[in-house]
Amino acid sequence: MSNWRMIRVLFVRELLKMVKEPSRLVGIIVQPLIFWVVIGSGFVPSFRVADNASLGYQDFFFVGIIAMVILFSAIFSTITLIDDRNSGFMQAVLVAPGGRFALVLGKVLGISALAMIQASLLIMIGALCGFSMAQTDWALLVLFLLLGSMALASLGFVFAWGSSSTAAYHALMGMILIPLWILSGAMFPPDTAWMKVVVLVNPIAWLVSGLRAAFAGGVAPLGSVVPALTMDVCLIALAIFAAVMIGLGSWLCRKG
Repeated sequence: MSNWRMIRVLFVRELLKMVKEPSRLVGIIVQPLIFWVVIGSGFVPSFRVADNASLGYQDFFFVGIIAMVILFSAIFSTITLIDDRNSGFMQAVLVAPGGRFALVLGKVLGISALAMIQASLLIMIGALCGFSMAQTDWALLVLFLLLGSMALASLGFVFAWGSSSTAAYHALMGMILIPLWILSGAMFPPDTAWMKVVVLVNPIAWLVSGLRAAFAGGVAPLGSVVPALTMDVCLIALAIFAAVMIGLGSWLCRKG
């Protein structure tokens, strides 16, 4: 019961932060939306996918923008973990009844809920702006949003727990996660051999490929993803990655 209470408290606390700081919710959505409109408009005339002339850049890039929203939500939410440690809140949680796994899971689930809310709002805006939802497998889309949010939130937790300051955390994010998003197939299809290798081991690419498949009814459009990243592969890879990161976060909490 103490574990469930800890999970519930940390989960609700993340949602309350969003209520108290609505500017963070707006900022995480508006910035990627501007990227989609500005960058997407600029690449429309020159974007072509071999063997798939019907795939326009606005539609292609929108899926990458959804992944960006989830990534930004994970980054900005897990950075509060550093503030919680410095303020003494996390020390109080560590000595409270409940295990380290419950601590990590409660934080990750709260961040995942925020990321899914923000991604859902962006999807609604995208639909109003002309992004086609006709073939969307909604159950599959929700599943990928959930697994992707948990995977990136738990990864952010691991980075934040190991960071001594917010400056160090920002440096890690800028050096690792942002390049991973760029090399995930979010902005352009992975055509070169080395990029395809990076995509295969890139958790953000698993999310992007899965979302493309979900919006297309189960199979990603031809030429938009690496063929090896099928829907089933992406689902399994994201689930395993999230579980491993949550386990690693729990171990780091026990270690101190």
